[in-house]
Amino acid sequence: MNPKAIRSAQMEGETTGGLQINVTSDIGFIPIQNAVISIAYTGTPGTTLETLQTDSSGQAQEVQLMAPPLSYSLTPDSPMPYSEYNLTVEAPGYEPVLVSGVEVLPDVTAVQDIRMTPTETSREEEETIVIPDHTLYGEYPPKIPEDEIKPIDETGEIVLSRVVVPEYVVVHDGVPSDSSAPNYYVNYKEYIKNVASSEIYATWPESSIYANILAILSFTLNRVYTEWYRNQGYNFTITSSTAYDQKWIRGRNTYENIDRLVDSIFLNYLSRPGVRQPIFTSYCDGRRVTCSGLSQWGSKYLGDEGYSAIEILRYYYGSDMYINTAVSVSGVPSSFPGYNLTIGSSGDKVRQLQQQLNRIAQNYPAIPKVTVDGIYGQGTADAVRVFQKVFGLPQSGITDFPTWYEISRIYVGVSRIAEPE
Repeated sequence: MNPKAIRSAQMEGETTGGLQINVTSDIGFIPIQNAVISIAYTGTPGTTLETLQTDSSGQAQEVQLMAPPLSYSLTPDSPMPYSEYNLTVEAPGYEPVLVSGVEVLPDVTAVQDIRMTPTETSREEEETIVIPDHTLYGEYPPKIPEDEIKPIDETGEIVLSRVVVPEYVVVHDGVPSDSSAPNYYVNYKEYIKNVASSEIYATWPESSIYANILAILSFTLNRVYTEWYRNQGYNFTITSSTAYDQKWIRGRNTYENIDRLVDSIFLNYLSRPGVRQPIFTSYCDGRRVTCSGLSQWGSKYLGDEGYSAIEILRYYYGSDMYINTAVSVSGVPSSFPGYNLTIGSSGDKVRQLQQQLNRIAQNYPAIPKVTVDGIYGQGTADAVRVFQKVFGLPQSGITDFPTWYEISRIYVGVSRIAEPE
């Protein structure tokens, strides 16, 4: 859709949402330049609305696409509150990818990551990813009730001595007993972004989104900390079934505002006094299904009324619930120094940052290489700013908490120093 058509639609009272598409190889974390992306409505896949091409960072220019009225995503029992689009991606040397059902909401930017398989390593002619209905719109099994604090095994074996954010979670894409369902290694932050985008609408108040993300984080870390499924003889961390866990959808799009919140708080989880393990925070939509935990629609209305995230959480889980922070993150070269790195900063943390940026720049040439001298000068700030642009972070040139850990994640991806077992 061209800018003139979008302006015309907006003048007529119709709404649009953004779509940002990023294309990389699924081997080696290499951005794919000159990939051609065709966009069509899912309902009319044969009619192309937009054709885009990726740059040296594997990014296509953000486009605005038609979306339903904002009010649809702000009240339950409304018509479908998002538009569905098909993406066909082609690039020389790679197998084509079709993503069906990308969900574009109004007034927010959807982010669709595409990973392409080199032709010589592929067994299929085309990979197809189908994104099903959002959990607040479609029909899914209700959660089977569970205790929020898990008992320690009778043998006295402690599962973990401290709360650590894992590098990966292993997601079983089906119910636990379905041995035919595949397991996927998913980066922890990317898993949380996917679940949050599948479980709530990105158009909700920020405090409501924040509260729901914290519930999702705590739910996940309880599964990790107690090794819930592994103690039952399974070889995965969590499932994608709403009856047992929370919804994860392979290959689905996320949303820019959800991504940024997750980047800022992914070390957090929910605690009660005297309880070591992250709380198993049950939640449900609060309309079709009710539960003893957080109501998703209820949290939206509390956000409308000005409740903060912790006030929303305490409304549902009790006044003794508080936000805790994990002691460390697995799979990163070094933890955040505890303060922002900016022009004038110096020392080993700056030197490490510079080394990581230079390694990332080998894959992402738009990022300028810097002198590794341990001094955060203008050149380092400029390189950080380009990195932030490429990876969807606020372009400040300052290495804050989200930027530090995103640089660490991408560095690990391009250098392959921490592969899943």
